Amino acid sequence: MIECVLFDLDGVLVDACDWHYKSLNKALMDMGHSAINEEEHITKYNGLPTIVKLKMLNINDIDAIKIGNLKQIYTKKIIQQYAKIMKEKQKMHVWMKSKNIKIACVTNSIRETAELMLSETGQVEFIDLLVSNEDVKNNKPSGEAYDYAIKKLGVDPNFSICVEDSLTGIKAAENSQVKFLWKVKNTTEVTLDNLKKFIENK
Repeated sequence: MIECVLFDLDGVLVDACDWHYKSLNKALMDMGHSAINEEEHITKYNGLPTIVKLKMLNINDIDAIKIGNLKQIYTKKIIQQYAKIMKEKQKMHVWMKSKNIKIACVTNSIRETAELMLSETGQVEFIDLLVSNEDVKNNKPSGEAYDYAIKKLGVDPNFSICVEDSLTGIKAAENSQVKFLWKVKNTTEVTLDNLKKFIENK
């Protein structure tokens, strides 16, 4: 029996990829830098921490700090404006709780943003453990965050599932001790029925 399901956040538990894209571009442009086009963001930057994205863009350290702070402000405003209670996710979480399956959220987002997203979508009360990019030294695509979560929860990685949508997250899951990886295209695939089917086929 599965002991734990470890969910990525953006694109898995919440549809926040576009929120990050818009807030980062606004922060970049406010500081006089060029915006990232949407296709490039999806294929190259999706799933990475903001600080890593800025390094890849060759943004100097002083501007990177200012852009990171602005991006956080804009992201919070967008979350509060667009986030809605996700009843399908709540239904899935309730079922996992009834089966004594631990629920973790493992994300490259900072804790404040992750908690706000989970709270505004009605999921935070179901999460047994939230691992943010502030909790480990090496973020995704390293498997450290997933291994940290497994150890913290005291569950068997051979009876645990990672749920990921981005290439960065998929690599992180593959680099971890967790045995099973459920690859999804986006958050609409993360439903109770699909989770049950995945578990049944293991």
